[in-house]
Amino acid sequence: MAVRGPRLEFAVGAFLILALASLLVLALASTNKKFGFGSSSYELTARFTNLGQLRPQAPVKIGGVVVGQVSKIGLDPVKFDSIVTLDIDNDYKDLPADTSAGIFTSGLLGENYIGLSPGGDPEVLKPGEEIAFTQPAVDLLQLVGKYMFSGGGKPAGTDEANSAEAGADASIPPAASPSPEEPVK
Repeated sequence: MAVRGPRLEFAVGAFLILALASLLVLALASTNKKFGFGSSSYELTARFTNLGQLRPQAPVKIGGVVVGQVSKIGLDPVKFDSIVTLDIDNDYKDLPADTSAGIFTSGLLGENYIGLSPGGDPEVLKPGEEIAFTQPAVDLLQLVGKYMFSGGGKPAGTDEANSAEAGADASIPPAASPSPEEPVK
């Protein structure tokens, strides 16, 4: 057996320390530096009729700034609405009671997130309360399908309005127009 030199042992030890440090950085990045110790957030709930592609851990934003995340998604067995539980950072605990929530998409094919729009009510939402005003997700494929199969962008009712006018005008004979040979008086 060959005797290992101190330089080789030092290099192997340094490599292992670097590998463990990189794993620690990866663990911190994937958990958003939250380990479940203490409570730095509070819960609010919101009801939606359509979630689109919203997933747990999706961001909650106010004006583009992340203020929390979606912690849980469930179904109300009575009304069959989706109930979304939001974890909002304690830094934003004074949200007005008339705050509204909507499901939006980042870009055309980006991730879904919940956008909050604070209102002007002096009362604030307390932990565990429900956001009353919500807007469901917009299904882009459904919108494109409606546009494609509704007549190519003609305003709704255009064909019906033209046929109604034509039917009403059928009883009135067209006015005689002067022929180009007759002089106009």
